[in-house]
Amino acid sequence: MKRLALTSLSLALLGAAGAAQAQSSVTLYGVIDAGLGYVSRANTNGDHLYGMINGNLSGDRWGLKGQEDLGGGLKAIFQLESGFDVGTGRLNQGGREFGRQAFVGLTGDSWGTVTLGRQYDPSVDMVQGLTADNYFGSVMATPGDVDNYDNSLRTSNAVKYVSPNYAGFQFEGLYGFSNTAGATGQGQTWSGAATYNNGPLALAASYLYVNNPTANRATGWNSPSSDSLFNSPVNIGYQTAHSIGIARAAGQYALGPVTFGASYSFAQYKSDGSSTFASQEKFSTGNAFVNYQLTPAALLGLGYTYTKASGDTGAHYNQISLGADYSLSKRTDLYAVGAWQKASGTQKNADGVTTSDAQASVGSYGYSSGADHQELVIVGIRHKF
Repeated sequence: MKRLALTSLSLALLGAAGAAQAQSSVTLYGVIDAGLGYVSRANTNGDHLYGMINGNLSGDRWGLKGQEDLGGGLKAIFQLESGFDVGTGRLNQGGREFGRQAFVGLTGDSWGTVTLGRQYDPSVDMVQGLTADNYFGSVMATPGDVDNYDNSLRTSNAVKYVSPNYAGFQFEGLYGFSNTAGATGQGQTWSGAATYNNGPLALAASYLYVNNPTANRATGWNSPSSDSLFNSPVNIGYQTAHSIGIARAAGQYALGPVTFGASYSFAQYKSDGSSTFASQEKFSTGNAFVNYQLTPAALLGLGYTYTKASGDTGAHYNQISLGADYSLSKRTDLYAVGAWQKASGTQKNADGVTTSDAQASVGSYGYSSGADHQELVIVGIRHKF
């Protein structure tokens, strides 16, 4: 009887373990996006670029994500995501192994989700999905990505809360710690956003604040909680900013096969005694787009972006973008995108002191053209797994 009891207990434990295993999952996933492109005036000599340009509609990545059902509507979740350049195999995001995302947390049906680690801020989660960038990538983004329209910035050392969905309404909040002893506020990041998505109408708004510590400011942006937005001549002169504040709002409306969208952002780069520039710079950007679902497999898009820089210097950027995407399957699609941008006025140079004529720089591609206009055309293939 004792042996029988032990055997029964062992079977029960094995059954429980099997049930627990059945309620857990780990998924391997990724995106590979490679294209061939042309960029006019891709360096200060005015030379044109012909070659591979990758991560256009979606950044190249691979990752692991999973969950464990803890019972009572509670789950443990995690995600590890690494970015890379498919053309060279090199890691992106400054060479980080999991530079795109790396977090762990808990989620509950009734109270929402809390995660800790390296994450997207709420403006990316809730506003970016309503913009043209969500469909056609960087060619639709703000010149130089000065407002994080194209997700250049991620937040490290962050805790984030995402609410449940209340009949289409949802909100998020995030705080990124500086992890600096004795100076908690130096190098912090915080953000909040809210969205409403119900039927054909979707609306969202957000605010993001990032702080740059005083120490070693002369070397550029070195916040321990937020990545750099300084990847183009549009805003490189403000890399010694004390802080950046970005307010964004977006909306879209679907009318049959046609989707109309518009967004607005206001980015403010503030200086202090450790900055190389003396007066704050402001970037105001308006964006509008229209997408047409020509067939279930074919999507066409047209976008226009206007950016005005004011305060420390004054510049204007007009950009027209086009996109076409054709799905071969649920996982594989072919695309063609292009953009033309014209810049006028003056910009701050990288030293934060001297100025020069405004240089065009499409999206977040980061090319320093040395010219006031730039054209870019890319055709490519994207596969999701």
